Amino acid sequence: MPDQIDRAFPIEHVRTVGDDVVAAVSTVVDGKVDAIRTAFTVMLAEGHLLVEDVPGVGKTVLAKALGASVGGTVNRIQFTSDMLPSDVTGVNIYDQSSGTFRFSPGPVFANVVIGDEINRTSPKTQSALLEAMAEAQVTVDGVTRPLESPFMIVATQNPIDMEGTYPLPEAQRDRFMARIAMGYPSADAERQMLAARGTRDPLSSLRPIVDVQTLRAIVHAVRGVHVAPDVEAYIVAIVRATRSHPDLVLGASPRATLHLAQAARAHAALLGRAFVTPDDVAHLAPVILSHRLVPVARGLGGGAEDTARDVVVRIVSDTAVPFASAAVRS
Repeated sequence: MPDQIDRAFPIEHVRTVGDDVVAAVSTVVDGKVDAIRTAFTVMLAEGHLLVEDVPGVGKTVLAKALGASVGGTVNRIQFTSDMLPSDVTGVNIYDQSSGTFRFSPGPVFANVVIGDEINRTSPKTQSALLEAMAEAQVTVDGVTRPLESPFMIVATQNPIDMEGTYPLPEAQRDRFMARIAMGYPSADAERQMLAARGTRDPLSSLRPIVDVQTLRAIVHAVRGVHVAPDVEAYIVAIVRATRSHPDLVLGASPRATLHLAQAARAHAALLGRAFVTPDDVAHLAPVILSHRLVPVARGLGGGAEDTARDVVVRIVSDTAVPFASAAVRS
């Protein structure tokens, strides 16, 4: 479905909407403001989010709350080892009364798709999401159907050393714009969670902050955020440095370059700016790049991810920063 933009959305108002969405989701997910803001940044950048951590720390709740706060349709896929690709994309069903096949859409046809425990299903079923994530469309029996706009997959994943998990292939990890880890809540946040959930589920009372039409207008405005040539060169330098770093056997792809620029635009807009600065890029580089990298010494669980993140942080620190004035040149 093509974008339907009814009106231009002022870029200076994006910050207000972002703050309201973060505040709303924070009433459900206690003490995780940074994770919530990153998730909304990815949504405005038209990307997909991988949320990885141990069970029970709020990965699925974050995805549900984000979907509820922006209106639109939200579908959840509980991945299991016996799922088939058609359980995700949909299937053609023979209608005896008409003598024709009728397409029954799968749960991927929604504005926000929650892929719960994506690494508990087989690589064959995981691959059913590749076309949807890269091209916002699904092909079944030779017929291609567009997905909703906006379209975002929020996939949760348990650490790969846990029982019953399959590692995501590099090709699929590369399609996720960003990866975040929830982590355990602080003691204060955990006490607030107990108090808030004593008599009700806060998710049930969460109401949309923006509707789908407004969200489309905001996404359209984010696309127009300016990236100066010097800042583009800064992005390229950071990404290219991952491809020759001695601690990595696989660096970031050109898709990662595009994702970093798109996310930086959204980050700038959420701060009320119509231009990207090097600080936007440096802030986002670890969450945009680290999950795509393969360290020389692969670790189990979060070990490899932590190593890759440390490498990105060092690369950002070592990369020459363009003059601040370059960010505002037109």
